[in-house]
Amino acid sequence: MKPNIFFTADHHFGHENIIKFSERPFESLDHMNEELIKRWNEKIEPGDTVYHLGDMSLGKPDFTKEILDRLNGNIHLIKGNHEGAALTYPKRFASIRDYHELKIDEADNSNGKQKIILFHYAMRTWNGSHRGVWQLYGHSHGTLPDDEMALSFDVGVDCHDFYPVSYEEVKELMKRKKWTPPFAPRN
Repeated sequence: MKPNIFFTADHHFGHENIIKFSERPFESLDHMNEELIKRWNEKIEPGDTVYHLGDMSLGKPDFTKEILDRLNGNIHLIKGNHEGAALTYPKRFASIRDYHELKIDEADNSNGKQKIILFHYAMRTWNGSHRGVWQLYGHSHGTLPDDEMALSFDVGVDCHDFYPVSYEEVKELMKRKKWTPPFAPRN
């Protein structure tokens, strides 16, 4: 069985103003931090793989280290624009990158793989976007309208009831898109 793979972004641990900015349903900063940890660990087991697409924490380094130590999974960090605290604890991450092209074994695809571009920011076009490559992003906290003609979407917590999303959930969402290969034979 393949390892469970999850995607998420924009937790903003320790950032009180994000509750107001993004209209998050939390009474306080402590409530938000604890609920985000609880929902993360409800879905992610210790051996699972998590790609966090940026803006992990705006708290101080010691606070951020305590939070990171409570989260399950092998975390790969794709850097966002608020990563100062997380980067003070690099050994917590399986990898730290600005951008990543992930390949996942996928029996449903003719070549046996699904390629996914992971970046903090949404892109209008990306490597392989005309060939069925997906792009996952964060940063926008659900404020960008989803493009049903593009194989991309926001995996940030504000869009998914403050839970990470699994590869299987992403696959189901992508199946509902209206994207077609631009060079496919037309009837």
